Amino acid sequence: MSLRSVLQGMPPISTSRITDTLIRRYVDNADPVILEVGCHDGGNTIGFLNMFANPHVYCFEPDPRAIARFRERIGQRTNVHLFEVAVSDRIGQITFYQSSRKPDTQDSTSQGDWDRSGSIRKPKKHLTKHPWVTFDKSLVVNTTTLDAWCAQQGIDHVDFIWMDVQGAEMDVFNGGTQTLQKTRFLYTEYNNQELYEGQANLKQLVDYLTQFKVLIRYSDDVLLKNTSFQKSKPY
Repeated sequence: MSLRSVLQGMPPISTSRITDTLIRRYVDNADPVILEVGCHDGGNTIGFLNMFANPHVYCFEPDPRAIARFRERIGQRTNVHLFEVAVSDRIGQITFYQSSRKPDTQDSTSQGDWDRSGSIRKPKKHLTKHPWVTFDKSLVVNTTTLDAWCAQQGIDHVDFIWMDVQGAEMDVFNGGTQTLQKTRFLYTEYNNQELYEGQANLKQLVDYLTQFKVLIRYSDDVLLKNTSFQKSKPY
């Protein structure tokens, strides 16, 4: 499938980046329920805490290195909850491919090791597109699904899902069909190359999310709105 056919019917790419102001305007709720799937070390979590008066942020992260920094950075907050699991299409365990930086690389300006590209999907074109990133280590991590987690936690609606799962988008969606129905807005990373084995492109993701409308397409992220969301509480 050519890139042109993948992008056919998609809105043009916005040259800007998503902003706090834009998220606040769409969510329009002082105490939103936010699911941060792939929260890394809490950088975006801090952003959500600053955006809203009293957000309830539920964070998911399987990489122990990022988890340690998240706990140090976020500390103990009553409205932030960290779950040390990968979100997938099944409950159990799965191999997580950890990313690292190739020694003495000159291909990235970021300092320290690189743990931002780990995935439950095995790396594929990522190895050639970003050769300075290695995947020499893997570990077995626990997994949950959005549907099972929401049922366990008693979550009856979600205002905003922020996803950064490195090629495992369809795994999250397949395990979260009921959760997506009660989700107002979804923001996810995507890539039209198969950076990870079995990674879906943007058209495949949008075709799956039949109740969602693309609001803004960025170069590697997309913001979507659930057009069939039924309000269960006033906003």
